[in-house]
Amino acid sequence: MATAMGPSKPIAPSSTGFIPTNYGALSTLVVVFFFWGFIASGNSVFIPFCKHYFSLDQFQSQLVDFAFYTAYYIGALLLFMYGAFGGKDLVAKWGYKRSIVYGLVFSAIGAAAMIIAVNANTFAGMLAGLFIVALGFSLQQTAAQPFAIALGDPSTGMGRVNLGGGVNSFGTTIGPIVVAFALFGTTAAITDEKIASLSLSKVIILYSCVGLLFIAAAALFFFSKKVPPGISTEKTENANKALYSLLIMTGLLIVMFVPVFNSYKTDPALLTDLEKHDLETYRMKWLFGALVVVVVALLASNLSARKKPEGWGAMRYPQLVLGMLGIFVYVGVEVTIVSNLSELLKQPDFGGYQSSEVAPFISMYWGSLMIGRWTGAISVFNLKKSTQQIMMFVVPLVAFGIIIGVSAISQYDVTPLYYYILCVFIQMGAFYISKNRPARTLLIFSILGLLAMLIGIFTTGKISIYAFLSGGLFCSIMWPAIFNLSIAGLGKYTTQGSAFLIMMILGGGIIPPIQGKMADYIQTKSDVIGYGIHQSYWIAVLCFAYLAVFGFAVKGILKKQGIDYETKADEDLIPLETSPQSALDVTKN
Repeated sequence: MATAMGPSKPIAPSSTGFIPTNYGALSTLVVVFFFWGFIASGNSVFIPFCKHYFSLDQFQSQLVDFAFYTAYYIGALLLFMYGAFGGKDLVAKWGYKRSIVYGLVFSAIGAAAMIIAVNANTFAGMLAGLFIVALGFSLQQTAAQPFAIALGDPSTGMGRVNLGGGVNSFGTTIGPIVVAFALFGTTAAITDEKIASLSLSKVIILYSCVGLLFIAAAALFFFSKKVPPGISTEKTENANKALYSLLIMTGLLIVMFVPVFNSYKTDPALLTDLEKHDLETYRMKWLFGALVVVVVALLASNLSARKKPEGWGAMRYPQLVLGMLGIFVYVGVEVTIVSNLSELLKQPDFGGYQSSEVAPFISMYWGSLMIGRWTGAISVFNLKKSTQQIMMFVVPLVAFGIIIGVSAISQYDVTPLYYYILCVFIQMGAFYISKNRPARTLLIFSILGLLAMLIGIFTTGKISIYAFLSGGLFCSIMWPAIFNLSIAGLGKYTTQGSAFLIMMILGGGIIPPIQGKMADYIQTKSDVIGYGIHQSYWIAVLCFAYLAVFGFAVKGILKKQGIDYETKADEDLIPLETSPQSALDVTKN
């Protein structure tokens, strides 16, 4: 991709052809990643506050997540539409730097809209404000992910995205403590009773601070001289066929979602057990229909694009289309494991925990993502091989200690989690075997995730709980691995491909409801308490199975295009050839 990286000359490759990392720009970028995680922790207050303040039922409260994930999809789709009709990728036109700045400012506007909505006592306005915040996130993510990869050699891009993700996870980990202290004057866990007593003025102050943090992050990024503009000078070719395909897919998804939403007008209390079973079956069919729409639409688009690539843009590349499904499935499985975990832990065979007692398990799940991302980020730093091996042992233990410490500070009982360190040791071994090679890493971690879900399904008690929690460990590096492999060799279509991948965050809004409805459906067939929620984790098994298939197949796909991230030379991973034209020639054949 022809990219203007500012007034200074681009970093020249070494004698081996390896491009060194721009650490100055990367350090500024990861600060923005930290803000994302820190600010997102405000949702731990926002969602239960909305449920209490606006007197919402459970379904209405779920609209918060639906609005958030839908905004990612709509935002990325709008970016692509601009490029399709205007002939120029908007992120490429603005450059990575300005795109992130504009996205942060847009999110600040959303925070202001949320404050206005709270004062006006309108839940719809709160959803609109959150939607605007997430639209800004969509623009930021579309620019930030390929930007992190572009700040050095493509073969080590996964490590840089891991570093950003690790810092993001750290912000998410400490955010709840800071928010709790700011709103309640204590670092103790935020309970439903505390949320109910929260004054409106403090919520307004919270989101005022959130908006100011967005502005501060934008200013930091804008005025940093270390960060290059990252402007693409190449004109994007017509991709109207891809646009029409995505618009048709969007229309069909709306068709699938409308019956599900309409079905909630029925009061479950007025239904017999048989009628409840029929209602859950009805909802599950439409949700599965939405899943089928996404899979069929993307695979059919790539099949058509490979036969006649003109007008399909980035969708002509099989690694991108399969990666879009990969992101869809990955976000879905990451969210669905934890979304259904609280209900699982309430069951007698899994501890029978009360709602107030499951928080440390949820924290450990999200903390597991931080453990993996911190470990995966070690490769970013120019360390000796022996030092790297030591750090790959030390860093996960330190991260595990921080997570336990944060839960202890929040006054939770963390003793049931001490032996979870054994799962962390398994992840250490996986990192050692994968050797930071993206396709191999994705394959190994997907297989481990699949095995963990199977162990969780066929056991109960602490072993099962640890198995499901370890899904966070094995999901931790999947985003950077999938992203890195999916945009490899796209050249001038890189930012377009990035927008397509961001769209697929939609998986977080489709797969968790499918598991939830499957749990309800299975439970209507069984008299065993908790059987439905336990067996519903077969959805997670299927997700990890696809990710393993993608990890296995993408290596061969990229090799056919002259790209090999698996080759080891002089202790560095060197791509054989990343010419966009050579990759394009392969897709035409």
